[in-house]
Amino acid sequence: MQFKLKEYIMKYLFIATAIFMINSCSNSNTLSEESLKSLDNLFSNQYPINEPGAAVLILKGDSIIFNKGYGVADMESMTPINSSTFFNIASVSKQFSAIALMILEEEGKLSLDDKLLKWFPEFNSNALEDITLKHLLSHTSGIPDSRDRSDRLFVTTAKDVESYSYIGELKKLNFQPGTSYEYMNPTYQLMYTIIERASGEKFEDFMRNRIFQKAGMDKTLYFEADRDIPNMSRGYIFNKESGVFDEFDYGEESFFATKADGGIYTSTEEFMKWELALRSNIIVSEKSLKEAHTPFIKTDEPYTYYGFGWFIERKPGYPQKIYHTGDNGGFQIYAGRFPKEKVLYLIFSNRNDRNREANANTLDEILKEAGVI
Repeated sequence: MQFKLKEYIMKYLFIATAIFMINSCSNSNTLSEESLKSLDNLFSNQYPINEPGAAVLILKGDSIIFNKGYGVADMESMTPINSSTFFNIASVSKQFSAIALMILEEEGKLSLDDKLLKWFPEFNSNALEDITLKHLLSHTSGIPDSRDRSDRLFVTTAKDVESYSYIGELKKLNFQPGTSYEYMNPTYQLMYTIIERASGEKFEDFMRNRIFQKAGMDKTLYFEADRDIPNMSRGYIFNKESGVFDEFDYGEESFFATKADGGIYTSTEEFMKWELALRSNIIVSEKSLKEAHTPFIKTDEPYTYYGFGWFIERKPGYPQKIYHTGDNGGFQIYAGRFPKEKVLYLIFSNRNDRNREANANTLDEILKEAGVI
């Protein structure tokens, strides 16, 4: 009897150990030392400690598997970048405006099939008659960017309504709505007013109450010239003639002050909460998010489509990636997510002279080799 009990215990321990080893080998919620070193080398070689740099974060499931800052947020204070550093995320802001429209559609306050002129009856342009909100969301409206750039003060300080005002008098489009793709910032600025008119709230109030706070992004906010932004980084561009980094954000970059198309300031640790909120469907339904992540039009990039506020990449040998880039002044942003694998990675940088797409491709390769995606 004692022998059988001992044999049973040994058998149990063997099975338990085998299960543990199998789970450990297949656990892709961690990165090996080799993978961590590859990631660190990728970014430390590009972002020296005494120059503008980047915050990099990778989330797998609900676990952060890589989180590091490189370089400095401000060349005057030389404050190091970390996961709480705030960056202007530029066009990555578009997905928030897109989701706002989808919230309003779920509440019956608008339809994505609504004609643009329903929300802008004051516009005096027959050229806009066939444009719907879906065309705005997918950059397929045909609306050109013909904003007046001759007035430097206007270019550097204009907000959304001022910036898109030319659209109301358009004589012609670049193409018939829905037939082609042309990335266009002013069409997302139109959402600033659509959100206000459909919700009955100020744009920022709606975004804060219905999106940021629900996601737990309590510190995330939109840029205003005199607004205090926590842990704010400055955008920089390298001046080859002087050999120094010049500040390049508000006051230097064109149309930096608009909100709906690119005005959010946030950190990698705050943006991670957005990812978790999208997964849990506390902001919009799974059906709406799936619609936003469904290809609406093919872009000019290989294997890449645009949905509503996101690019969709279907590269052979890799799972589907949903992502967006952002460029505003010296800020260079990449936010990529693999929804099925529950992976998010962020590269938030305050300098614009690095090959972002090459970095994203290399990061994809490292994650694939490590079994994370």
